[in-house]
Amino acid sequence: MKAMRAHQRGGPEQLVVEEAPVPVPAPGEVLIAVHAAAITLTELTWDLSWQTRDGADRTPVIPSHEVSGVVTAVGQGVTTSRVGDEVYGLVDFDRNGAAAEFVTVPATAVAPKPAKATHVESAALPLAALTAWQALVDHAQVKPGDRVLIHGGAGGVGVYGVQLAALLGAHVIATDLPQNEPFVRALGATEFLDYTTHRFDEELAPVDVVLDAVGGDTLSRSYGVLSPGGRLVTLAAPPDQEKASQHNIHAYFFVVTPDQQELTHLATLVDEGTLRPIVARTVPLSEAPSAFDPKAPRAPGKIVLTVTN
Repeated sequence: MKAMRAHQRGGPEQLVVEEAPVPVPAPGEVLIAVHAAAITLTELTWDLSWQTRDGADRTPVIPSHEVSGVVTAVGQGVTTSRVGDEVYGLVDFDRNGAAAEFVTVPATAVAPKPAKATHVESAALPLAALTAWQALVDHAQVKPGDRVLIHGGAGGVGVYGVQLAALLGAHVIATDLPQNEPFVRALGATEFLDYTTHRFDEELAPVDVVLDAVGGDTLSRSYGVLSPGGRLVTLAAPPDQEKASQHNIHAYFFVVTPDQQELTHLATLVDEGTLRPIVARTVPLSEAPSAFDPKAPRAPGKIVLTVTN
């Protein structure tokens, strides 16, 4: 099969499109003929992109952990998927990804793709939308009327965080660059702050929830903007629990995990028209290394590799 691989750790310069063996599904896994796969621009910096969970090197590796395609084979014991099913899902970060014509995935990590979305649109959902859902629902337990601050409303996770928080009945406040304000408001943000000219911690009334995908100074200033008992969910680094205690808030850090039930629910939201997949641009598999070019123009949403029409 054709695949984008890297034979040693590094950046985009290590990526090549070449022939690679077609994987064989193990018990409990499905083999997917990939139609589309989304990348995360930072994934080449993750340790698990290059090594196993116990630290062993696993090069050559195939990037991309969001997939939409068609099941072409099932491993022993699989009962939730059949050959011919159109599915989408999240590939674990310590496995070869979906920047290839075929990928194997645990059957529990995929769900029927949204019927009203294309494969390209479906591939833009699993990592980012699942992250937003798990942050807002599983960890922050957002409820109607909550004031929710989302840092980076036009970011990969932010575009789904804004939509889902609004869907949950929250009052959504988003920060981002000024040119993204109309887009972010259209997603469901009630308030918008240009972070280049405004300091959210000096201008906002207290909020109930902060979703932070930025880290650094933004994370540090987020503790103080929360009401007592508020919930801070950060995707950047484990929070300072002593600081959280001083502010009388709850602070969480997590890494998204595949969840078939939640993927199924997200697909339902897409089919109902209440959740919109956001695709920044598409890149054919033959040109896949260029998708990681840090100098390429940036737009809200995910970069999606097109593999099979």
